[in-house]
Amino acid sequence: MSPSPPVPDATALQAGLFEFAISELVRQHRSSFEPLWTVESWAKLMIWLTLNSGGSGDRDALEQFAAALGPALSGRMRRLFFERELESLGLKLLADPADPQVLVLPLAAAGGDGPPVDLERVAAALAGAGLDGRVAERDRWQRLEALVAVPWLDEPCS
Repeated sequence: MSPSPPVPDATALQAGLFEFAISELVRQHRSSFEPLWTVESWAKLMIWLTLNSGGSGDRDALEQFAAALGPALSGRMRRLFFERELESLGLKLLADPADPQVLVLPLAAAGGDGPPVDLERVAAALAGAGLDGRVAERDRWQRLEALVAVPWLDEPCS
């Protein structure tokens, strides 16, 4: 008879629940804040979270909320906010507008059984996520081993 796995303590269970809850909250609401795939949409999510956490929405309250989250948690939230897993295409998009390009990688682990990342699937993924009008033309896409780097569209100067 094998020994039972150790039971996590209350703090570990609370931390796991918090991580799950905040991840689901971000995933469930990330498409609610337009324009999608922008720093503005991220800011709107943060304002919404601040207001729903009891903050007033003024600059000081927003800054206090961000400080309370800390860089590690806010970084994880931001990554979740700007990523999409497209299971039907077997691809994952990492599309933070603060980065110079959108990264498109296979969902299958490196060396796994997933199909290679081809440009037609990349184009379908970008279109499905609403990014096709926000990224550079295909001739500027770059294959990098198991992923494709797609530069953001250069914004015209006003």
